[in-house]
Amino acid sequence: MEENLFYREGYLEQIKPFIGKHIIKILTGQRRVGKSYMLKLIIEEIKKSDNANIIYIDKEQERFSDIHNHTELYNYVKSNLSADKSNYVFIDEIQEIDEFQKCLRSLLNEQLCDIYCTGSNANMLSGELATQLAGRYIECTVHSLSYTEFLHFNNLEDSNENLERYLTIGGMPYQHHIGTEPSIVFEYLKNVYASILLKDVVSRENIRNVALLENLVAFLADNTGSLFSAQNISKYLQSQQIKIPTQTVINYLKALTNAYFVHKTQRADIQGLKIFEIGEKYYFEDLGIRNSVRGFNFRSDVAKLIENVVYMQLLRSGYQVYTGKDGEREIDFIGEKNGERIYVQVCYLLADESTIQREFGNLMLIEDNYPKYVVTLDPYSPHTTYKGIRQMHLREFLKRNEF
Repeated sequence: MEENLFYREGYLEQIKPFIGKHIIKILTGQRRVGKSYMLKLIIEEIKKSDNANIIYIDKEQERFSDIHNHTELYNYVKSNLSADKSNYVFIDEIQEIDEFQKCLRSLLNEQLCDIYCTGSNANMLSGELATQLAGRYIECTVHSLSYTEFLHFNNLEDSNENLERYLTIGGMPYQHHIGTEPSIVFEYLKNVYASILLKDVVSRENIRNVALLENLVAFLADNTGSLFSAQNISKYLQSQQIKIPTQTVINYLKALTNAYFVHKTQRADIQGLKIFEIGEKYYFEDLGIRNSVRGFNFRSDVAKLIENVVYMQLLRSGYQVYTGKDGEREIDFIGEKNGERIYVQVCYLLADESTIQREFGNLMLIEDNYPKYVVTLDPYSPHTTYKGIRQMHLREFLKRNEF
């Protein structure tokens, strides 16, 4: 292990209670967010307390290219088991192995080893694993770096300048090796974007029209955080002389979310969290990738960037996130976790009284006593409230995991 790399303790703490337990550990998330490195951290943790035989399979390495299916995977693992040590199996990007779930089920039933996997496609859980291994695995979703991780990773101070840097280049961990100069990072991120689209979207989902897919990504980048439906997108693209049926839009959106490239949040009624079928918002896993594949201007995009990064912070903190609706009123985010709620409005600046009334007024009309926040880039004050509702600077919000 490279000692100067940052230990992502939050994820490690999620996995620790299950080390050595008779259950499969699955680390999911977008490609290049650090899942492979998390496997290495887990290996180091295991070695602290056990005389372990580590079997590590990385499907992105040429030496494992002859493992194509569940039988070849099973045979490889069996041939590398140790009779006098505890056996631990780590499989990186397991979705590249056909019918892998059959091998995992057999290894688990035979109690031959402790199993850890990573995957970059949500279908792996909703389809392959869920049908044959329901109740016998736990999932830990790994995200790109949070703001605090970004600062630690790059040895930076918490400041408005570095917040803007984070909103610009995002939090892909490989920045540690290439620095934080936007032009350099963007070149790297364009390659990551191409890899995600090719390996986890186009190939995995058998998408034929790559140009349409790229146009859809561009639309999502331009409309980050906007409320729309697949039908709206189809109509808009047709107005731009891009013919795409509504069902194709739905399929492509699902493919992008399956790759953890974007996240969908649905509208929900504030009173009972009834989900509305029409209208949804999409946010990018990593803002750096979003900014690198689309013409980027910080000042004109800042409101979208703030909303996206607040959404991702809620997701990292373990919340199920919805867009709130109560009649004609909309709340940017409702976060639910462990039976508790949080309400969050997001605004670039509270520039005038009408903006203040809009952002705070919608929250004031919610009658429950759950925490309510308005997150902005206004000059920071740790105790700013408006009629009992907390105003919080974005930097402060991004440094908290509990609210």
